[in-house]
Amino acid sequence: MADHLSPTTSPVFPPPGGPGHPYAPPPRGRRWVMKALVVLLLVAAVLAYFWKPLHGYAITGTSYGARVACSCRFEGGRSLGDCRKDFEPGMSLVSLSEDTEAKSVTARFPLLASQTATYREGWGCVLEPWK
Repeated sequence: MADHLSPTTSPVFPPPGGPGHPYAPPPRGRRWVMKALVVLLLVAAVLAYFWKPLHGYAITGTSYGARVACSCRFEGGRSLGDCRKDFEPGMSLVSLSEDTEAKSVTARFPLLASQTATYREGWGCVLEPWK
């Protein structure tokens, strides 16, 4: 009868907070994933909150970039790389590409906006209609 009270036969419980305990912290790999998800959700919330002004600035920047670069390239005869000198500070994310046959320049802001300006004789460089 005394055998059931001996330390060798007593039930073994995991230490509080250790592996297997209901309130144990998640393993390190899961902590990293949880932190990454929280950061991703915060970034998504900030983008959602500021989407309208960001999109507006992107459209304005690409419109300006396409119009200025088109004029520089097809009216001024300069290279597209040289036309970047005419950009305002802070426009480094706006990329340019040209279509020499159509005499147009397209400016893009990553994931947000794209605008094209086309040279028309007698009109100069004109932005394509917005959709």
